[in-house]
Amino acid sequence: MIRVQEVLMDTSAYLKAVVEQTSMFADWVDGRDAAASVPTCPKWTLADLVNHVGGTQRMVAMLVGERMTEPSRAFAGYVPGPTDPGQWRAWLSDGAAEAKRAFASVADDTPVWDPSGGAAGVPFWSRRLFGEACVHRADAAAALGMRYELAPELAVAATEDWLDTMTSRGYWENKPGFADAMRGSGQTLHFHATDAPGEWVARREADMIVLERAHAEADVVVRGPAAELLLVLSRRRSPNAASALELQGDRALFDHWIEHMDWVTDG
Repeated sequence: MIRVQEVLMDTSAYLKAVVEQTSMFADWVDGRDAAASVPTCPKWTLADLVNHVGGTQRMVAMLVGERMTEPSRAFAGYVPGPTDPGQWRAWLSDGAAEAKRAFASVADDTPVWDPSGGAAGVPFWSRRLFGEACVHRADAAAALGMRYELAPELAVAATEDWLDTMTSRGYWENKPGFADAMRGSGQTLHFHATDAPGEWVARREADMIVLERAHAEADVVVRGPAAELLLVLSRRRSPNAASALELQGDRALFDHWIEHMDWVTDG
């Protein structure tokens, strides 16, 4: 196994990207049909998607800006967006700017609650908002028939967020159905971005999924452009529709992985 150097964005870079990704998202959805369906989140309308993106950014801004070590008041402060789609662009832009200001007011080691089971709340949430913005812009693209593009380096960072969050101790402990489905005996999956540095090996153990940044042989290897890898791993694109990805090894193991990566796609 060859260890791969992990390339991370810092908190300010994540928030800069959150503002940029949200701006593109806001331009796409502004004035559109609130009742439009979102194929990648089958239980959601476009209004639900907008509410989730903007509401989550405001909730995290409160959590971080007020340095909360317990999340209930932030959860209670979650509010949906305007019912008028013509007001969505301004509302979404304001929420992203509010989040950026909140993160600028704290340091990375400021104590803030996070659900991962770790103790790095500020870096965790900056990366999470970034990952959310990238993936949910893909949802908007699917709903509106837009072409989705994401720079390879950003797609690698968003893939890192997705994989790290889904394999976190906190997610495993709080999603017993997921844990039961993903328990294993050492089965390995290798995900490899080919257009920017980014490789991960996930190993299914009885009590957790071990995620390593490495190049190694595995039971199944999935490799291809980072944006395509992100869309498939986050269930925004079917593996069968991802012609740029190359899969070698145990296809059933990969299909099982994708089947249970259903964090938000059912709304």
